[in-house]
Amino acid sequence: MAAFERIRSGIPEMDREFDSIRLGDNVVWRVSDLSEFRLFMQPFAEQAVRDRRNIIYVRFATHRALLEPQEGLKIVTVPLSSRFETFTIAIHELIEREGKDAFYVFDCLSELQTAWSTDLMMGNFFRLTCPFLFRLDTVAFFPVIRGKHSFEAIAKIRDTTQLFLDVYSDGKTVYVRPMKIWNRYSAAMFLPHVYTPETGKFTPVLGGVEISAFYQLMNRDIMDSTDRNADSWDRFFQQTELLWKNGFDVSEACGRMCDIMLTRDPRMRTLIRESFRPEDYFAVRSRMIGTGQIGGKACGMLLSRKLVENRRPDLTARLEPHDSFYVGSDVYYACIVDNDLWDLHVRQRSEEDYFRLADEVADRLLHAVFPATLEEQFARMLDYYGQDPYIVRSSSLLEDGFGNAFAGKYESVFCANSGTAEERMEELENAVRAVYASTMSLSALDYRLRRGLEKKDEQMALLVQRVSGSRYENCYMPCAAGVGYSVSPYRYGTGGNGQDGMLRLVMGLGTAAVDRKEGSYPRIVSLSDPGGSMRGPAAERHRYSQQKADAVNTETGKIDSLPVSRLPQAIPPWLRKQLLTHDRDAERIFAERGEDRDVCYISCDGIVKNHALMEDMKAILALLAEAYDYPVDIEFTINLSENGGYVIDLLQCRPLQTGSGGKALEIPEVPEETVFLKTKHASMGFSRELKLDYVVLIDAVGYYRMPYRDKYRVRDAVSAVNWKLRGQGKQLLLIAPGRICTSSPELGVPTAFSDISEFSVIAEAAEDRAGYMPELSYGSHIFQDLVEAGILYAAVFRDARTEIFRPERFAETENRLPEFFDGAGELDEIVRVTDVSGENCVLRYDMISEQLLCTWERKGIRPEA
Repeated sequence: MAAFERIRSGIPEMDREFDSIRLGDNVVWRVSDLSEFRLFMQPFAEQAVRDRRNIIYVRFATHRALLEPQEGLKIVTVPLSSRFETFTIAIHELIEREGKDAFYVFDCLSELQTAWSTDLMMGNFFRLTCPFLFRLDTVAFFPVIRGKHSFEAIAKIRDTTQLFLDVYSDGKTVYVRPMKIWNRYSAAMFLPHVYTPETGKFTPVLGGVEISAFYQLMNRDIMDSTDRNADSWDRFFQQTELLWKNGFDVSEACGRMCDIMLTRDPRMRTLIRESFRPEDYFAVRSRMIGTGQIGGKACGMLLSRKLVENRRPDLTARLEPHDSFYVGSDVYYACIVDNDLWDLHVRQRSEEDYFRLADEVADRLLHAVFPATLEEQFARMLDYYGQDPYIVRSSSLLEDGFGNAFAGKYESVFCANSGTAEERMEELENAVRAVYASTMSLSALDYRLRRGLEKKDEQMALLVQRVSGSRYENCYMPCAAGVGYSVSPYRYGTGGNGQDGMLRLVMGLGTAAVDRKEGSYPRIVSLSDPGGSMRGPAAERHRYSQQKADAVNTETGKIDSLPVSRLPQAIPPWLRKQLLTHDRDAERIFAERGEDRDVCYISCDGIVKNHALMEDMKAILALLAEAYDYPVDIEFTINLSENGGYVIDLLQCRPLQTGSGGKALEIPEVPEETVFLKTKHASMGFSRELKLDYVVLIDAVGYYRMPYRDKYRVRDAVSAVNWKLRGQGKQLLLIAPGRICTSSPELGVPTAFSDISEFSVIAEAAEDRAGYMPELSYGSHIFQDLVEAGILYAAVFRDARTEIFRPERFAETENRLPEFFDGAGELDEIVRVTDVSGENCVLRYDMISEQLLCTWERKGIRPEA
């Protein structure tokens, strides 16, 4: 049929007054009760059946059915999922199956408010579904209940639909007043009309007495409505808080608040419901922008603080109060809908377009526009923070729960929060866009795919936190920050009992504690023996110390990495004593040359030697692990005062993913000539025995000599092998110089985890000639990735921990790199890919003795000892 063709509604006089309903029209009826909708829907359905139209009744609500089964009518039930995306896609799939020229009657839109707890998502559903129906030249009737929705939600529906009709009734007289009839007009069309169902009469109201009666009825309905400018979400919270303040039991409502605002994770829900009081839920809502859930990271932060408050009130006095804000997960979907990204978003979820369309989606998100109503809420938050820096952090619904950490997969953006109001707003919105776009990063997509989460609704909420710290000239930073583990899943060489937990501690912002970049040698602290890592030669402690401290530059808005040489002038003397240590041996050498020079390095000794502070950190980690009944890791900052006081800011807490396994593996005695790698006390992971298929070896000296810009080609080559062998069940060993997954190519190969995720074993090799050094990165994001993926990590040091390392054995093998990577000839002497699948190459690791042994019995070749 022709688009925009007139159809019969079953009420001929209404067709005449409104110049007919047309193909492509969506007709929304705003009613006080569904009985009013039936007065118009029933004739429409009956007429469609008589005209042999393909008419479908879409059933999803709990209210009484609008239509009974009859010949010529399809009734399709679509379960009303609490997941917006799941339900919307199911409805669209139904519409696509039925095709062009179909007629629809939908259950009440207001029911969506109950399932999704907010008008915003009801409006988003209609904004997506109405154009979809329009393109297929359908006709659809929708009811919506008056007085249950905010002006904003109704405006979104009215602006999208073709016809929006208000119905008023006093039980005797039925009035219809059109609020919108698209693409047609007559002088009387938008007047109130009286409808008499018994006779089908449908006439405009023209006389003064009749007009007065209409307005009297309309005003009565308006007065009977609840707060019409409030979203159903807000009304629910306001009514619950009012009941609580008047002494009523709101336990059931608190459970609902937990479900709709905090988390889907059943174990987290149990902990929250046990720990939160009603006022805690209201406090979260008061600092929330938009609706939906606040996400895993925000939940973990709030829960961990509440557990400390409830179980150790004395510790709470030394916790820095948080003043975070939360951008609800619904805002993410609204951003996708408002910026016409939905179709692209749905296509990207398909298997064939999962990676292919990611860059396009990310680019569109980076250029997203936000509505004025959201910007008003952003402005209030910025007013609260004044000129203090803050950080916009990801807090997705799947993040930081039991089973999935998403460590480092999404962006966190520091904002200096300086300049004009317009500049500060632009900075905030750019940060929000960057976090939203990071949902499409290769690392995030690969992580979700590997963990079977690619079909899950991964909505991105945001956690906005003020940067904890102090101002020093034009920089802003905490005294110290880091990550803490309630237990180390691996044994490590700092002494003590791993069950007491450990810290990865840095001066300044915590970025250096979780990322592997230049100068990032954090202080590893065993909480059973905090001073253990202070032992050893001064030169070694200096060499493997933190070389730079990260801070927010309040003038440029960037993160500055301050070298140690600048720090004595940037911070006060009393703080220097807490964080910096003199290298007396180096100073003595300079003195012998006649130079009076201070040589300092970052040690955080004052913090580590603070017994009370270390005991507090140990107690917090133990308390949280006991409450979670699971190992945990936290992110924190520490701020000190000149008089010896301190406060701890608990920024994040999540279940620590430790993998499974832990049994001993007997390491056999083998002929030494078959061994090409043997280490002790230098690996992380659980016991295993692997028959290797490929070994990828990167020549350290060759890599060192490459021009800086060309080093990324090595990363690309490793990534090509990783992705070419993806999903084939191969056992792969990578031996790379220095640090893998570093942001600094001079420290190692600058891969992301998605470039090495298929490897079974990652070995970082030291090379004194090039200055490369592995790092046992406990607490870093790469460490968490390796744990979750079950990848064995090995460090190949040039000391007693490495008994045998013979990389030269691969020199005469065929380099298979050209099979994986275009342009491999340029890297032939640097990246070598050896197929060992048929040559009995076996790697064994025993986590109890911390012994690693890799043997290789090459066919027809007897290796020299």
